[in-house]
Amino acid sequence: MHYFRYLLYAIYFQFSITLSSCEEDENLDFPNGFLLGSATAAYQVEGAWNISDKGENVWDRFTHANPTKIYDKSNGDVACDSYHKYKDDIQLLKKMGLDFYRFSLSWSRILPTGYANVVSKDGIQYYNVLLDELEKNNIQPFVTLYHWDHPQVFQDLGGWTNEAMVDFFGDYARIVFKKLGHRIKLFATINEPYEVCRQGYYFGAFAPGLQLGRHAEYLCTHNIIKAHARAYHIYNDEFRTEQNGKIGIVLNTYFYYSKYKNDTVSNEIAFQFSFGRYANPIFSKVGDYPANVKQRIAENSHFEGLPRSRLPKFSKKWIDYIKNTFDFIGLNHYTSYLVEPTLPSNKTVYENDDGIIYSQDESWPKTSSKWLRAVPQGMLDTLRKIKEDYGNPPLYITENGVSDTGTLDDTQRIEYLYSYMKATLTAIKSYGCNVEGYIIWSLLDNFEWDRGYSEKFGLIHIDFNHPNRTRTPKKSVTWLSNVARTRKLQPVSINNV
Repeated sequence: MHYFRYLLYAIYFQFSITLSSCEEDENLDFPNGFLLGSATAAYQVEGAWNISDKGENVWDRFTHANPTKIYDKSNGDVACDSYHKYKDDIQLLKKMGLDFYRFSLSWSRILPTGYANVVSKDGIQYYNVLLDELEKNNIQPFVTLYHWDHPQVFQDLGGWTNEAMVDFFGDYARIVFKKLGHRIKLFATINEPYEVCRQGYYFGAFAPGLQLGRHAEYLCTHNIIKAHARAYHIYNDEFRTEQNGKIGIVLNTYFYYSKYKNDTVSNEIAFQFSFGRYANPIFSKVGDYPANVKQRIAENSHFEGLPRSRLPKFSKKWIDYIKNTFDFIGLNHYTSYLVEPTLPSNKTVYENDDGIIYSQDESWPKTSSKWLRAVPQGMLDTLRKIKEDYGNPPLYITENGVSDTGTLDDTQRIEYLYSYMKATLTAIKSYGCNVEGYIIWSLLDNFEWDRGYSEKFGLIHIDFNHPNRTRTPKKSVTWLSNVARTRKLQPVSINNV
């Protein structure tokens, strides 16, 4: 049964991408200078939640106060214990031959009170020794300032619904640039603001676990975009000349296919609500939110009798301040969706403001995560659309990967990565997309937010029942090592796995 299932996956992946002359298997070399890496995030792997003077962050509070909100009632108190085992993790990266390591910094480990007047010597020292180890092993750091774990003290003030977060985040970024920036050439400001805002303040599935309606989600959006721009300008104005690094933001999106052939609107609306809402103010020539997003939210707000749109407005000054605040775009992409329009009701013009129903095609291969089906064509189409809409900016795929349920024989992960990497090479070679690197989520099995430890995205298996958090490479590690060594996408075969 296992062989038959994997055979079906192989057949699907082989034919799921439309091939052109430069997509054939014999032309799957990575471009010169193309970087391969893997990623983690502080709360998901570090553990050591109360070591030294580290302050409480929003995920500490959320998991401790609401354990039933997590599928297996777990938390990140120990996680992979990478705080103590970072050398082991870096040796795993080195053995695979990967070029760079994307990890995030813990705001509350560096600034225990959240505020910039108290800087933790231990926190800075931890990240310095981590950077030392990476440098010793010739692995480039790709550092994310914020991967969802802001200090709880700021959440008590409203978190990302409070515009004061723009200043707080800027203060934190300046400390990081000052203390660590001379060692880092690639910075991302914020990871997946779309998920921070909708899951944290609308659905309530992620910390801080609030269900405050679309008003709160859009306030979060507004302030996070401003905070990104503030950090960019601080780096650009105060540190770039000396440090000569690059800074961008990490956005996530799915690709959206209209469920019905005669529907030429829903896929664009869905893309603009999820991706364009964050990308347009930063990457477009005109700045500001997408016109169709502003229109639909304004129409719904008016229909409901609100005195103004739920979506805040950027002033001309802010539009200009935010526009072009990037050296690259980070893209997190995993799967795709089918979309169709909802019908107006007597309560609203557009259900959920976007007016879209989301589903997935039952023919798309399932994975161990319910939301994630394998659709490699979606990677190609996403990269092409970003090129077309935003002038082909330099781009890193900052997350892509698939889950398992704990097996070491992760053949599906190999098939998935092969197909998505192949789609990326097609985007580069056939369509000229400016992709400079590819980062796999994730290096380690880790705390996967509301799913706890039930879904395993790691290249490395972690025994969470053992106090040593024993690390064991999965089959995909052998395959990926061959890809990194040859600088060519290797087909799945006995020789490569």
